[in-house]
Amino acid sequence: MFSSSQEEHCAPSKDPVKYGELVVLGYNGSLPNGDRGRRKSRFALYRRTKANGVKPSTVHILNTPQASKAVNCKGQHSISYTLSRNQTVVVEYCHDKDTDMFQIGRSTESPIDFVVTDTIAGGQDGEETPITQSTISRFACRVVCERNPPFTARIYAAGFDSSKNIFLGEKAAKWKNPDGHMDGLTTNGVLVMHPRGGFTEESKPGVWREISVCGDVYTLRETRSAQTPGKLVSSFTQLGVSRCSPPHKWDTETECVSAPLQVEIESNILQDGSLVDLCGATLLWRTAEGLFHTPTQKHLEALRQEINAARPQCPVGLNTLAFPSMQRSRALSSLEDKQPWVYLACGHVHGYHNWGHRSEQEPNTLRECPMCRVVGPYVPLWLGCEPAFYVDTGAPTHAFVPCGHVCSEKSVKYWAEIPLPHGTHAFHAACPFCATQLSLSQGCSKLIFQGPVD
Repeated sequence: MFSSSQEEHCAPSKDPVKYGELVVLGYNGSLPNGDRGRRKSRFALYRRTKANGVKPSTVHILNTPQASKAVNCKGQHSISYTLSRNQTVVVEYCHDKDTDMFQIGRSTESPIDFVVTDTIAGGQDGEETPITQSTISRFACRVVCERNPPFTARIYAAGFDSSKNIFLGEKAAKWKNPDGHMDGLTTNGVLVMHPRGGFTEESKPGVWREISVCGDVYTLRETRSAQTPGKLVSSFTQLGVSRCSPPHKWDTETECVSAPLQVEIESNILQDGSLVDLCGATLLWRTAEGLFHTPTQKHLEALRQEINAARPQCPVGLNTLAFPSMQRSRALSSLEDKQPWVYLACGHVHGYHNWGHRSEQEPNTLRECPMCRVVGPYVPLWLGCEPAFYVDTGAPTHAFVPCGHVCSEKSVKYWAEIPLPHGTHAFHAACPFCATQLSLSQGCSKLIFQGPVD
């Protein structure tokens, strides 16, 4: 039934190897005004024609600004750790023929492969809301992929600028590890959460961690930009050194005395379904293999047509309802006459009508369902058009509350359990298609359609 998945997700052998895709949460298949160049809602990572990865090589301990400047101007990639006005540690990086590097950030300069801006919750009304002060770093992070099987992808905080440098100033969180190598954190940090059990209908949320410039894993800081780092969880440079995960997803400080063998070692290796938060935008990592099992655009369109072919009706007006096209759903364009609406508290699907208001100021926030008399929000339904957010290929039977985006039951329930970073220290579940915070009392609603009476 899903043979088209292979055609859409598996490139022919002559095409470059696909490592995976990064998809920005909060966009329903594209940016509000369309994807443009390096600024888009999803970014596919392919093996480059020529490797551009780098790895640490020479370490310089410099005591004058002039010496530091001389090293940074050599044209090599480097990371500078400013310890004081008179002392800087510069780590030079040399070419790595076995890896490809991809950089993500807010900057539009050439070193950035994927330009990411702040996500506005529910901001898909066709116009992009200007951001007065972004919290996303200009050079936020970098993903390094091994060019040979199994094509492992690792994430690191910070990206190299146009001068091929990363600078951690005096005020940045930085330190020397016991083995002598320098490391640090970016201002607002790069957080990662790996789902437990992969990205499937049986997956459970993992623990949010912070990734350092060198790829080590730490518990979260007290606040997003605190200068004191969290506790070391695992070190990429010291294989086998690890503490076990805390027992609960909200408890980031609890540690175990010893790590049982069955506990998975935490690392900066991206897994299918890993979430990367840049303090203003959250990215979902999907592996090439994981994408093979997701529904395709053709499959989602077939589900839409199947629902419309069943001719669902408004139980009061008896007029036929129909979900808008995928293109209109992505853009959240003007409502159509046949647009399905739902009473979220009970799930009864209707056409639009003007009765049942409980609030004159906000007429759709409190409406009484004419079928069961339950009072609650009354919103239009929009299909979720981004296939990467689906954990299965099930029919779109449930809606997120309060936004009204529709997808499969297992996908809705998966995202309703994921605590996403919000601001400097808050977490809450949100709709992946528009980033609207989900209701604490009711994150989703099962849709009840009425079929035609004839």
